[in-house]
Amino acid sequence: MAYNKIEILVEKYFQGETSIAEEKELTNYFSSSDVAQHLEQYKPLFGYFSLAKEQKNTQEIPQFPKSRVKKSALAWFSVAASVVVLLGIGMYVYTNNDLVNENQKLGTYDDPQIAFRETQKALALLSGHVNTGIESVQLIQEYDNSKEKIFNQ
Repeated sequence: MAYNKIEILVEKYFQGETSIAEEKELTNYFSSSDVAQHLEQYKPLFGYFSLAKEQKNTQEIPQFPKSRVKKSALAWFSVAASVVVLLGIGMYVYTNNDLVNENQKLGTYDDPQIAFRETQKALALLSGHVNTGIESVQLIQEYDNSKEKIFNQ
């Protein structure tokens, strides 16, 4: 009867559903000498846990003295990095401001005749690009017509 209970606990253990008390019961059972023949294969697993509990770490960890020089150098590096970042942001804002002012001047003319000529040039350029697009659409339409003639025969 106890073997059935242990088998159920082992099954629950491998499914991750056991409580601490049930795991202790399994450890006690497998550390005893009265283990069923078909459960012998689990003995090293639970025996390892009891051995691991008994082991103590005796190795000493060396402690190095804290150095003020390293902390001081780290502080200066962080201050220098902050200054570099602030200078970079300042330079970006300064150069970006000049570009914004130059962009605002684009397209403004004092003489109406010059403004009219520049507008005509821009519209002619736009018209040329639109006409190129229309020609491409006409070629596609011719292709579609040819395709329909071939497939409808």
